[in-house]
Amino acid sequence: MNTTAAKPANHRAIFWISVLALFTAALANAIRGGASDAMKAELFDPTAAERSGELIGSVLSNAFLGFAISLLIISPLLDRIGAKRVILFAAASFIVGPILILLAPSAGSFDTVYWVLNAGMIFTGFGWGATEGSINALTTTIYPEDKTGRLNVLHAWWPAGIIVGGLLSVLLFGGGFGWRTLIALLMIPGVILAFWVLRHEFPQTESTTAGVTFNEMLAEPFKHLGFWIFPAIMFLTASAELAPGAWVQVALTETVGMQGILLMVYVSAIMFGMRHFAGPLEHRFSDMGLLCISTIPAAIGLFLLATANSPFTALFAATLWAFGVCFMWPTMLAAVARRYPRSGSWGIGLVNFAGALAIWVVLPEIGKIYDKAKVAKAGGEDAFKALQAGTPEMHAALAHAAEVSFKTISVVPVILFFIFGAVWLYERGRVTK
Repeated sequence: MNTTAAKPANHRAIFWISVLALFTAALANAIRGGASDAMKAELFDPTAAERSGELIGSVLSNAFLGFAISLLIISPLLDRIGAKRVILFAAASFIVGPILILLAPSAGSFDTVYWVLNAGMIFTGFGWGATEGSINALTTTIYPEDKTGRLNVLHAWWPAGIIVGGLLSVLLFGGGFGWRTLIALLMIPGVILAFWVLRHEFPQTESTTAGVTFNEMLAEPFKHLGFWIFPAIMFLTASAELAPGAWVQVALTETVGMQGILLMVYVSAIMFGMRHFAGPLEHRFSDMGLLCISTIPAAIGLFLLATANSPFTALFAATLWAFGVCFMWPTMLAAVARRYPRSGSWGIGLVNFAGALAIWVVLPEIGKIYDKAKVAKAGGEDAFKALQAGTPEMHAALAHAAEVSFKTISVVPVILFFIFGAVWLYERGRVTK
């Protein structure tokens, strides 16, 4: 399939627009997490303290729901809607979502506040889904000769957004600013993105340029049984990368002597740097080889995070984990684009959807494991309720819960090692025949 002609003259501008869109989505992800404790304290604790944790968890999870919904709808329709309109919709969502979140406290009754807040989170998720539903297919279209390398460079800007959002959370709260200021800042890159997109035209994607019809694109994944292993693998890779990242602040702040968000900033800095080297590594090992090798430090790092009890041990474990997971998400997308180019944005979207679904499903399960472990360590629900915050007994219960939850997650990359290894060996065997 010859796709070289698909590269437009403004391909560099399109790539950097894609970078800004993904950076904004990551910034929103970090800001939501950074503002969550303060939002819970103001909006839910005074009225529903006994279930405020459940309420804020439900609110935050709706961003992932919005991500999954918009991604599933937009991916097959990208060329029919047009990439320009899709990214403009993403920019609008990054503006409308924060506005709804800011309006929520004055919306009226408790139920109204809750639903407006949920709507704001869903809209920010829409922006994330529209971003992922467009920029990955655009990148493989304008750089058909280096899909793995360019997708990893593009996705290096996800951890960059996490770094900026995490540091903003620490600095603004430390400077006495409230969560509203933090949420409002998210609209700035959204506005910049909208104006930048309006100045450019965007190409059709690789499969459409090659003459693949809409119906053929939709049917393509169903023609290949092997395709469906990739959404299944993506479910697991997202569970090894994003789910622990979302859990670090909750589980490890108590046990390692530093803010979990700062640990994520450190991890994201490693990921930002390492993703720029994915292209040469992929050419050396192949995409499946790179992914198989990555699972080893990922598993070791997650297991060591379970027992980390100081900033040093936490940073050491996080370093291994970061080296392990940094290539997983973008390399998975490139692997699908290379093997099933006729599936176009739909194929990439299905794999992305599996990753989004993983976080929506797995994160609450990790929370259940954590809660069950801390109660068991304390000697039952009544005994745990009797514990006072800051006491050695409470610390022991929370440390045990963190250990159990992270040891459970560390099993995932071990499973992936055997899956990636099997695919790698199978494909190498076919090449040598």
